[in-house]
Amino acid sequence: MKSQKVAVIGTVGLPACYGGFETLTAYLVKYLHAEHELTVYCSGKKYPKEQRQTHYQGARLRYLPLEANGFQSILYDCLSILHALFFADVLLILGVSGGILLPFVKLFTRKRIIISIDGIEWRRAKWSKPAKWYLRFAEYLAVRFSHADISDNDAIQNYTARAYSTRSRVIEYGGDHAQPQPSTPAHCQQYPFLQEPYAFKVCRIEPENNVELILSVFAELPAYPFVLVGNWNNSEFGRQLRARYQGFDHLHLLDPIYDQTTLDVLRSNCYVYVHGHSAGGTNPSLVEAMHLGLPVLAFHVSFNKATTEHKARYFGSAEELRAHLTGTPREAWQALARNMREIAHRRYRWEVVARKYSYLIQKVCSALPSSNLAPRLSQLGPQELLQHQLAHYQVLIPFYEEEYPQIH
Repeated sequence: MKSQKVAVIGTVGLPACYGGFETLTAYLVKYLHAEHELTVYCSGKKYPKEQRQTHYQGARLRYLPLEANGFQSILYDCLSILHALFFADVLLILGVSGGILLPFVKLFTRKRIIISIDGIEWRRAKWSKPAKWYLRFAEYLAVRFSHADISDNDAIQNYTARAYSTRSRVIEYGGDHAQPQPSTPAHCQQYPFLQEPYAFKVCRIEPENNVELILSVFAELPAYPFVLVGNWNNSEFGRQLRARYQGFDHLHLLDPIYDQTTLDVLRSNCYVYVHGHSAGGTNPSLVEAMHLGLPVLAFHVSFNKATTEHKARYFGSAEELRAHLTGTPREAWQALARNMREIAHRRYRWEVVARKYSYLIQKVCSALPSSNLAPRLSQLGPQELLQHQLAHYQVLIPFYEEEYPQIH
């Protein structure tokens, strides 16, 4: 018998064809549809009418005629929240765009609210100052008026502890849908660079992913081929970068690849994965690379260090990136790859992630409607407060292990 009715709000939709939240939603549906009655809100702008499904793997799909990203995401999330109030027991909200409605939902209804704040969205360079102000205010409301908030990374939990004096729940992303793939003669014919050592990166072409810095370094190293897959044509920034660097024979700037097997072939056969993201939390492309057993050379920020348990190689400048690329022997990359695979198998599996979400849903539904499962740090003693402020170095017992130790 299914228990709670759960509305999943804030994604582009299913089937997943966009990013991290969509992949997360797909796996929540896969593992939880038998025990929860799930409804997923989808962007009608991304799914033409002739392609829309009413159900996906047991979950009900509902479409709204708005974009799920950018400015329209505010209306998209708010309308999804209002619609879900008519039937759902739990609102699982991915992202903070609709945070402005949450005080009213919590104060005037008995609905339970779980929110994942999706990294520190307001810090992203792509947003204007008014957008950053709104996103920071929405983030505050989301944490303050949810029954439980989720951080996807220990460093994000540490941030919310300092910013809002609460303890969020850490639930990472999975990456085990990425599987190592050998290169075939057909792949080598289509992508000739597979026949020689190369570095690899896949990302959205945005300033915060340090694409320009990384390309500038590789452009000066013709003996080090580099493959970058991204959405170059989605912005003027991307188009200008591609025009500047596409003339280098050892730089392979590819359009987005949506076929999972092809993408895994290109990733699996590189000698190092370069991860330039400087914002966000547990980034999906990073944990996928770790599951593929790739050595990781990541940008030096707390989110990436927490995800890789401080065991990857890190760069914070062009000089540091160049030194790692030219000065790291093959044996060191291979040892690093083994560490990344071990961490990924232990922490970033979708079945484990889904079990954590299910457990949190049960917890919020068993609590009083007005309660908040995130304890206020002002209620803790000095030693506990110290421990929590240093949470991503000296972590408290995870919430899902307190009463549910078999989750792993």
